[in-house]
Amino acid sequence: PNRLTFTRALSALDGFALLISIVIGSGVFSSPGPIDSNVPSPGAALLIWLLGGTLAWTGALTLAELGTCFPAEEGGIQPFLTRLYGEVCGFLAAWSWIGATMPATLAILSLVFVESVCSAFGWKVGEGGEWGRKVGAIWVLVVVGVLNSVSTKVSTRLGKVFVVVKFATIGLLGVAGLVTVFAFVGSHRRKDWGGRDWHTRNWFAARDVEVPGGGRIEWSKVGAWESMGYYSAALYAALWAYSGWDKANYVSAELQNPTKQLPLSINTAIPTIMACYVAANTVYYVLLPWSVVSTTDAAAVTAVTHFLGRTASIFATILICLVILGSALGNSFVAGRMTVAAANKRWLPSFLGSVGHIGSWRASRQNPGSSAEESDESPINAIILTHTLSIIYILLGNMRILLTFNGLGEYFFFFLTVVGAIKLRFQNPGLHRPIKPFIGVPVLFALIAGFVVVRGAVFAPVPAVVLAGIWALGLV
Repeated sequence: PNRLTFTRALSALDGFALLISIVIGSGVFSSPGPIDSNVPSPGAALLIWLLGGTLAWTGALTLAELGTCFPAEEGGIQPFLTRLYGEVCGFLAAWSWIGATMPATLAILSLVFVESVCSAFGWKVGEGGEWGRKVGAIWVLVVVGVLNSVSTKVSTRLGKVFVVVKFATIGLLGVAGLVTVFAFVGSHRRKDWGGRDWHTRNWFAARDVEVPGGGRIEWSKVGAWESMGYYSAALYAALWAYSGWDKANYVSAELQNPTKQLPLSINTAIPTIMACYVAANTVYYVLLPWSVVSTTDAAAVTAVTHFLGRTASIFATILICLVILGSALGNSFVAGRMTVAAANKRWLPSFLGSVGHIGSWRASRQNPGSSAEESDESPINAIILTHTLSIIYILLGNMRILLTFNGLGEYFFFFLTVVGAIKLRFQNPGLHRPIKPFIGVPVLFALIAGFVVVRGAVFAPVPAVVLAGIWALGLV
C-alpha cells in the first residue's frame, strides 16, 4: 500500500517556530520551585537552566544525526533503539513511555494546574489539603480525557489556541520584570515593586533553602556527594521544562532541505528557548522574595500575585491554566496514538489499538468509506489506559517526586540511544550521515545524562525501583 508522505514545504524559520512551540510549555511556570529548592543560590538555579538546555541541545543534534541516517524510521527513539540494541530494547522504550513517562507527564500537568489555582489564593505547597489537590488534579485529567475522546479535530483546534496563549503569558511576565527593574533604576533605588532580594543579596551566595512541608536544607552542612543528588533532582525539573527536544526529527519530514535546515532550526530554536527560560526565571527572582521561590510549584502565578495583587493574579492564573491545559491535551493526544501504534505491532492487547470504541462497544459511527487513518474518531481505550495510570501516579506521589520519576524514565533511554549513536560512529564509519555533529556533542550528552541517571536513581530510590518494576513487567 502507498504510504502517506508529507510535502517538503517548510523553511528553516518554520522549523524554528515548530520546535519552540513543541518545547515551551508548562515547565517554565512550574519547574522554578523544584529547581530552587535543590540548589544553594539563584545563580546556581540559572546555571541549572543553562545545563538543562545544553543537554537538550546536544541530544537534539545527535537524534538528528540518527534521524537522517535512517530517515524512514518512525516512532521517536524506539526504532533507533531497536536497530541499535534489538527489538527487546525498542519494545521496552515504548512500554516505558506508555506505562510510565506519558502518564507521569499528564499527572504532573494536572497537579501543576491545581497548584496554580491554589497559588492564586495564596496557598503554598502543602497548604489547603493535599488530598483535595489530588482530587482536583484527577478532575482535570477527566476533563482532558473527555475532550480528547470527542474527536481528533477538537483536539488539534484547541491546541492551536493554546499556543497563542502560551507566548502571550511569557511575554506578560517579561514586561512585569522590566517594569520592576526600570522603576527601581528610574527612582534612584527608592521604588521597588519586586522582592527586594534581587538587588540586596549576592545571586551566587549559598543560603539555607525552605522546602515544602516546613523542612530546610542547610547548604553549609551538605557534603559534595549529597549535593550532587540535590543538583540531579534540580536538573530533572529543568529537563521537564525542555521536554520535547527529542521531537526535532518530526520536523525534518516536512523541511525543504533537512540536511541544512534541521541543524539550523535546532541551533537557533534551543538557544532561543534557553534565553527565554533564563530570562523568565530571572524575572521570578526579581518579582519574588527568594525565600518564596523554593516553596511554590506555580512560580508565575505567585510572582504575578506578589507584583499586582490577588485580583490581577486571577487573570494570570486563567492564562497559565490554559497553557497547562493545552500541554495536557497535546500529551494525552500523543500518548493515545503511541498506545495504538504499540497495539498495532501486537505489543499490547488489540482492543487498545481500536478507535471509536469503549472496550468492545462502539461509541461513535465511522464515516462510510473512510479508513482508520482518515477517521476523526479517537483512541478512547488507549486514552482511558493512559489516564487511569496517571490517576494512580497522582494518588501515590506528588509533583516533585513525579518530576524525578519522569526524568529517569526518559533519560535512561535517551542515554542508551546516544551511546548507541557514538558506538555506530566506530562500528560503521562509512554510513551516510547527512548531519554529523562533532563527536564531542554526543559524548557530552552521554556523560551528563549518564551521571544524572545514576545519581538521580541513588538519590531517589523509590521512583527508580518503581521504574525498574515497570521494565521488569515489560520483559515478562
